[in-house]
Amino acid sequence: MEKIAFICTHNSCRSQIAEAFGKALASDAFESWSAGTEIKDQINPDAVRIMKERYGIDMIKNGQHNKTLAELPSVDGVVTMGCGVECPFLPCKWRVDWGLDDPTGQADATYLKTMEEIRQKVLDLRQQVLKERK
Repeated sequence: MEKIAFICTHNSCRSQIAEAFGKALASDAFESWSAGTEIKDQINPDAVRIMKERYGIDMIKNGQHNKTLAELPSVDGVVTMGCGVECPFLPCKWRVDWGLDDPTGQADATYLKTMEEIRQKVLDLRQQVLKERK
């Protein structure tokens, strides 16, 4: 099974959302991991709340937590969230940047917009991986 790492500076919002959607919607195509370069103490509470309310995904109950790049297994693909910083080199077969704005500190509507973008991108990535597997 292909392993994909979703990377964001603090591993507290976008990358955690991507990991959660990956586990919920694409576990038949790839394993989802997330990590950051300068992690925060906890996953963004607004992201946790809205994911649970809107999508029924409880990131904390599902065991997600902030992780450094060193905690990742070897991965096949790297997806960066659009952090505006140079992500360190991670050995992988492919890399893509999703260029997503960080909703941290914004209204719930902004979180929902970002979450929907991530959800769709995860579903698209799932289709791509499954197609390449054939």
